[in-house]
Order: sequence, then structure tokens, then C-alpha cells
Amino acid sequence: MIGLAITQTADAADRPNIVIIMVDDMGVSDIGCYGSEIPTPNLDQMAAQGLKFSQFYNTGRCCPTRATLLTGLYSHQTGIGWMTTDQKAPGYRGHLNDQCVTIADVLGNAGYFTAMTGKWHVGFNHGVTPWNRGFDRSLNLPAGGLHFWDQTGSKGGTKMYFNGEEVPRDDPRFDPPWYGTDLWTDQGIRFIDEAIAADKPFFLYLAHVAPHFPCMAPEETIAKYRGRYMDGWDQLRLERHRRQIESGFVSADWDLTPRPEQIPAWDSLSHEEQKRYDDMMAIYAAMLDEVDRNVGKLNAALKERGQLDNTLILFLSDNGGNSESGVSGRYEGDHPGDAHSNVFVGRCWAHLSNTPFRKYKHYNHEGGIATPLIAQWPAAINRDHTRNGWVDTPTHLIDLMATCVDLGQADYPDQHNGQTIHPMAGQSLRPLLTGQGDFDDRPLYWEHEGNAAIRVGSWKLVRQGMRGKWELFDLAADRTEQHDLSAEYPSKVEQMRTQWRTWAKSVNAIPKPTKKKS
Repeated sequence: MIGLAITQTADAADRPNIVIIMVDDMGVSDIGCYGSEIPTPNLDQMAAQGLKFSQFYNTGRCCPTRATLLTGLYSHQTGIGWMTTDQKAPGYRGHLNDQCVTIADVLGNAGYFTAMTGKWHVGFNHGVTPWNRGFDRSLNLPAGGLHFWDQTGSKGGTKMYFNGEEVPRDDPRFDPPWYGTDLWTDQGIRFIDEAIAADKPFFLYLAHVAPHFPCMAPEETIAKYRGRYMDGWDQLRLERHRRQIESGFVSADWDLTPRPEQIPAWDSLSHEEQKRYDDMMAIYAAMLDEVDRNVGKLNAALKERGQLDNTLILFLSDNGGNSESGVSGRYEGDHPGDAHSNVFVGRCWAHLSNTPFRKYKHYNHEGGIATPLIAQWPAAINRDHTRNGWVDTPTHLIDLMATCVDLGQADYPDQHNGQTIHPMAGQSLRPLLTGQGDFDDRPLYWEHEGNAAIRVGSWKLVRQGMRGKWELFDLAADRTEQHDLSAEYPSKVEQMRTQWRTWAKSVNAIPKPTKKKS
């Protein structure tokens, strides 16, 4: 097959609408159905009626995750092995290259109306935009960080683009004053209305900026959570873990990761320090409250339009909880949490967010790469083949393109615009969603900033940093990565390390650039 030739499309009723909702910097345990104390009733309802994936993986960082989600390839294959700086190496060009296509390219060619709202961050600074990568409609930021229409500070100069044209943030079409989580959802619904008017199935990629720093939310929502976090990360982590065991997300046989020595015991802090940390986490919780409310708004809009039953909605996060800014976090501004402040929750609360796992965003330990994945599709999802709604099969972002191609009855090209396109790296989730068909076992791989991992069956080999020691874990018995078995199984370590290196060379993860060049 040459190029993206127009596909013979089936009747739209045979194919689902597809909505992918991704949040930014949310830990695996930060929503109710995965253990959180933050109330997320709309997501919980989706999970109760649909499916929850217990072993779904991202890439551990924002740009590579977005590249992988959009293309169905490992991020280095797309040119985004790191962030959006061009490091003059094939796997690290900082933008989607010409050897990949997006879900929007493929589904658009199959007759879908394609739209995205929110954070782009796959090379806008290099001229790679939603409108030249397959999206019919878009309201996007080049990267992220913008939450309020009148925001100032480090992200205050962020530009916004509507269907390819730069627009002022106070444009009356967006009904200012607005909060970003509302804006991305409301505009997404307007795009859905355009698709319905055109009598087309739709693909909507709704890329929330929340809860990424600077953490900001409406004051009335923050107020709901002030004081709730005075119990502290030690106690709240135990409570989250208990709920995770009760729900079946994690096994009671896995040891809860201990608090790292750099993080102080909550009871060792002064009352004033505790109040500061409490308010930081209240702001973060408020952001997820707003995300959940907008998930409910989107579901209600789909139901009102008669589209809910045949719409597949997937909800996930781009990486684990974010420990950037360290133990102290940041708590700056006259009114922290408003449009003119600068709040990072920091390492202590990231440790809570990633309960019960090790490490954070950036890393390839489970705390960096594990994400919730909730799937809702009333017309087709079958829970009977699952463990009380839990899908335990290891799955990955690479599988989303294959799922869209399969369900959308689309053709994935081998060439596009005269360029050879990499074959899809993943496989369709349809068998796991419907209980029909087989989902083959396969190895999964990671690399970011020298952190690396490979998973084969229940075995995981993981390394922190280029010069770090390879650790070996049996995730069936120890998914919290507390018992390194590398000394007991040296031949398995060598076998998996060699397998990882073969993969890394094949996708341009190595050789790595010697330094980050501007």
C-alpha cells in the first residue's frame, strides 16, 4: 500500500467515536478508583461501568508520551527521545519526524472528523503542529503550563492557537474569564458538534494541562481541600495503599515502598510547615477535582447528543507524579493557587501520588511509568472476562494507535508524503476491551535520560541512569520493586540487557547524544 490513499469507509454506526483524555503529571494513585482520597466520582463511575487497567504504561515523561500516544511508535522512532530541543541525533531531533503518522492522519483518512484541544508539545517550535499532523480542528498550546486566561508568571507569555491561527486568550469566542480545564473540554464538545453536523464519526484528543505545575485552580475548589492534607503523606499513603488492596489494584503481598530518607516524617514538621504543605496539595487536589467535573461534563454532552454508547473513552496520565522542585516544592505568590502564583507539589507529595511504587516522573521504575487507564465504551466493553473490571495484561501507549486503526477500520500506511513509515509497534486493545480474540505476549521497552527498562512477562530489568546498576524484579511477586534478584539470576540479567540494547539500537535510543545542544 502506497501513501494514505482514501479508505473505503464503513457505515459510521459500525465504528466507534474515540476520545482520548490525557492529564499531565498525575500519579497512578491520584484518582479514587486507584486509591485516592480525592473524590473523582465521574471517573469512578466510568471505571465501574467500563474497565480499569492495572498494568498500563506510559514513557515516564511528557513529550515522549505524547509522541508515542499519537504515533503508536516508541518515542525515539519519532525523533522525540528526550524533549523538544534538537540534539542532532536521529532519536533526539525534538519533533515528530517524517517517518511517522498520527492517529489523526490515519483516522482522518478513514472518514473520521479529527480534533484536539490542550497541550501539544511534540515539536511546535520546529513547525510540527496539530493542523499539519492530521487534525481538522484544534485549540492548542505549543506546550503546556497555562491554566487561566489572565495568567502571569513563567508561563504567562504562553500563546494559544485556534485552528492554526494565533488567538488572544481573551478572545470572546472562548467566553473569558476561563479556567483551562473547562476551556479544553468545552471546545472539544463544540468540535464534536461539528462532527455530528458533518455526519462523521469523531476522534478527539483532549490533552489537559492539569495537574502540571504551576499548580492553579479556582479558589472555591481549593477551599474544599484545605485542611484535608494535614494528616500528612505518611498516613495518607497508608490509607491509599489499603484502598488499593481492597479494590484489587495491587496485591497485599507486595511491600509498600518505604518513605525515602530525603523525605521528612510528617510528624517531624512544624505546624506552619504542615500548613504550607497542606495548601500545596489542596491546590493539586482541586485541579483533579476540576478534571473529574469536566469528564462528567463531557459524558453528559455525549449522552445528550446520543453519542455515548458508541464512544470509546480512554483516560490516562502522561507520566508518574512529579518530584521536580525537590522536598520543599514551591509555594510562591500572594495567593498561592491563583493565576499569578507559582506552586509545585514537590517530592513529598509525588511519593504519595505514586503509591505504592518507586520513583517518579523521569524514571523507568514503576512510579515513573505506571498510569491509570480507564476505558468506557458502553456498546462493546465486556467485563465478564476480567477480574472484577480489572485488566491485568501489561499494555502500553504503543497500543493506542493499533486500537484506533482496528476499531476505526482504517489503513495504516507504509509510506506517507514520499517517506517510509515505521510499522506500528503496538497491538490493538480490542480483545481486552471486548473479551473476543487474543492479545499476544510481547516484551516492552523504555529509555529516557539514560534511565532504561525492559519487561518480559513478569520479569523487569530496570536501570537508573546511564551508569546505574541493572536491577531485576519479578513483578508478579514484587511489583513495588523492593527485592532485586539480579545477583540470583545473572544469566537472565545478561539476556534481558542484551535484548534491551538490541531494541535500543533499532529505535535510535542509542547511541545517545553526548550533550543537550541548543
